[in-house]
Amino acid sequence: MAHVWEIDDLARLSVLGISGGVSNPSRTTAVVNALVKAVALRLPADTGLIEITEAAPSLFAGLSRGALGASGEAIIQRVEKADLLVVGTPVYRASYTGALKHLFDLVDYRALTGKTVLLAATGGSPYHGLVLEHQLRPLFGFFGAVTVPTGVYGTPDDFVDGEIVGAAIIERIARAATDAVSLLNASHANAAVATRVG
Repeated sequence: MAHVWEIDDLARLSVLGISGGVSNPSRTTAVVNALVKAVALRLPADTGLIEITEAAPSLFAGLSRGALGASGEAIIQRVEKADLLVVGTPVYRASYTGALKHLFDLVDYRALTGKTVLLAATGGSPYHGLVLEHQLRPLFGFFGAVTVPTGVYGTPDDFVDGEIVGAAIIERIARAATDAVSLLNASHANAAVATRVG
């Protein structure tokens, strides 16, 4: 694959996938994983994944951040410190899952300002694809994050035995990853200029 990134070769950014899927196996997790891997092919990065199904006991130990235990606090800090978030959710009653919303209710509202966020969702039919625009994008707009223009939405037809097989979604994953890297490059270039000027 072509070398498509411009960030210093020695730099390693953190790319964190967050899957709001509440089933196991999860099509949402498959899409989030594919996006994280696609970004990592284009950028030197340390990658990770938070699955709500596994994180829920720690996150729901408290309804406020101060009530979380050490494991819950560690999860929130991972989210806040990541350079790029890849956030996916199944569509549940025309929106993202409540468990995913709870996670972001615990994140400091200032922590994601200017951060790059790549959005994904899965649903039972194409009719729920606008959840990316009407639900997820406004959520991260509140945080002041920069969402990647290309989002990824998958339906059951895009999967066979939990594996992504649809040609269109595979192409879209590649495009979304390239867009995310472009935004990260721009963000780091702007930060470097601001540092020199300051």
